Amino acid sequence: MNVETRARQSLGGSSEPVYQMVRRVVQQFHPSSVFIDVGCGGGKLRSFVSDRTDKYIGVDVIRYPELPAEVEFIPFNLDIGKAPLPDHFADVVCAVETIEHLENPRAFVRELVRLAKPSGLVIVTTPNQLSLLSKLTLVLKNQFNAFQTAPGLYPAHITALLEIDLIRIFTECGLTDIKIDYTNSGRLPFTPWHWPQSLGFHGRLFSDNILCVGKKYQFVNL
Repeated sequence: MNVETRARQSLGGSSEPVYQMVRRVVQQFHPSSVFIDVGCGGGKLRSFVSDRTDKYIGVDVIRYPELPAEVEFIPFNLDIGKAPLPDHFADVVCAVETIEHLENPRAFVRELVRLAKPSGLVIVTTPNQLSLLSKLTLVLKNQFNAFQTAPGLYPAHITALLEIDLIRIFTECGLTDIKIDYTNSGRLPFTPWHWPQSLGFHGRLFSDNILCVGKKYQFVNL
């Protein structure tokens, strides 16, 4: 299955807790003049970060109908090559729930780093393989929860990454100040309900998705 077909299966969006997680991280950073959303889908992230950026650019393999007409959009096959944007271009380069759809996560992160300015941020979110739901699914079904054969999952999701994989990839790509964050929103195993946050169900075990963020140190040579 090619990357365009996988993109269409993803439906171009994620859950609000994922966007809120990105917003929390971006708010800790100085206001950015240029924000690149790689794998932008319908552009839902834009409203969560619009108060922190002057210029929002969406990049994806297809332009989804939901993406507002005024958004600057750049079509790009995320599996191969370089996006038609210059090096050291953006203050924040973000890929929300995109890396799990791609064949080569290391090449993808190298491209994100190329696009980031020195001292800029690179942000990646992906399904959390270490949640209680994912671990129990692995034990009982021999596969991660977000990578089962089902609509929107496999074959749209093809690359499962652990926290340590993300940290290693970011380190290999020369990023510093690497941190992991969680949505603090996760589904109770094998039910439609979510862990009650009010009772303190936060962090790795109780989050369906994770975020890895790193800062580009000066001019990284990749």
